[in-house]
Amino acid sequence: MTDSAAENDNDVPVAGDAVASVDGEVREKLIRMRSSIDNIDAALVHMLAERFKCTQAVGRLKAENHVPPADPGREVKQVARLRELAEESHLDPEFAEKFLNFIVAEVIHHHERIGRGGEPWPSAPGGD
Repeated sequence: MTDSAAENDNDVPVAGDAVASVDGEVREKLIRMRSSIDNIDAALVHMLAERFKCTQAVGRLKAENHVPPADPGREVKQVARLRELAEESHLDPEFAEKFLNFIVAEVIHHHERIGRGGEPWPSAPGGD
């Protein structure tokens, strides 16, 4: 849950300190909206976990076949594709590109670790 909302003993979102003095109807709307945001955040984490499971399999395949961890040509195509998707979705394409670059950098880091015989991150199941 975000730091702007808290939970009670029943796991029901309640207003955080920032909205404690806000009108009851407004506060209830904020709680509902934030609950949706929290659900989306949870879905993003799960989707990223699944994405990294796939990229780790790619990393292992690359390592086994002596393929370099990075594929700059694919990365250029992916950035262009994601920027187009962002524009179609009314999302800032610069943000989308930064987000993808962050993910790709982490994937390459994982592939490098896998290529050295390690796990994608030290705390990974069976990690070093």
